[in-house]
Amino acid sequence: MIQTEKLVRKFGTTVAVDSLTLQVAEGEVFGFLGPNGAGKTTTVRMLTCLIAPTSGSAVVNGYRVGRDDRQIRRSVGILTETPGLYDTLSAERNLQIYASLYEVESPAAQIDKYLHMLGLWERRLDAAATLSKGMKQKLAIARSLLHEPRVLFLDEPTASLDPEAAHIVHDFILELRRQGRTIFLCTHNLDEADRLCDRIGLFKTRLVAVDTPARLRTQLFGRRVVVHLSQAEQGLADSVARLPFVKSIQVVDNKLVLDVEDPESNNPALVRTLVGLGAQVQFVGELRRPLQDVYLQFIRNA
Repeated sequence: MIQTEKLVRKFGTTVAVDSLTLQVAEGEVFGFLGPNGAGKTTTVRMLTCLIAPTSGSAVVNGYRVGRDDRQIRRSVGILTETPGLYDTLSAERNLQIYASLYEVESPAAQIDKYLHMLGLWERRLDAAATLSKGMKQKLAIARSLLHEPRVLFLDEPTASLDPEAAHIVHDFILELRRQGRTIFLCTHNLDEADRLCDRIGLFKTRLVAVDTPARLRTQLFGRRVVVHLSQAEQGLADSVARLPFVKSIQVVDNKLVLDVEDPESNNPALVRTLVGLGAQVQFVGELRRPLQDVYLQFIRNA
């Protein structure tokens, strides 16, 4: 659905995007993460044909950047970092203008649909300038969806939103994925990326790493199991350490913290061993490093 090959964008002598090669599958929510100035927005602008690449190639929704720019613009939706609304016009009128530009069939029905879905119906006749920052953001999201694009580019979609509104947008993104839409999500909210994205790309002018959040965690930190016991003793840990799949083990309070190869396969044998040794197992979980740790490790080493 989105494919780039050695995509480059320079501004004078400054390289903003350096040899980006990437594939995003149909129906995937792909998170594009990186620090300010990394080139994320420049990448989105190239893929939506707002600016031209310096070199390299890209295909979006079956259309080639630089050759089929008009078709790409008509077939994608984009939410920019700033809403860019007509402040003196009502929320409804803003959407009517964009529905006309995109030649949306049944524009009134589409406008009503998204005003209701994003909680803006009661404010539809109010000037955009009178809306809160969060409401403006939701109006911009509605604008990007009026023509039902198969590919959607979202640049910080929950910026300025309160937790309840952000939750609505998150559910909305998941519903779009269930519909088979492809979503290219730029965000600084790492919890958001962790929860919503099938895969993430860590980017700092160049693509540093790309994979699922879970596999990136495993690549850096391995997998660590925490076994909560009624009482944990060093002798118990020494016995468990002899299991072939246990790489390391620590006793922390009444918990055993273990590095293992494959928790899904190893945990049943681990629990059987502990019970056989007379341990009272309360519950077993996995110590999950936050995505922030993964992000910082890769970006600092880039």
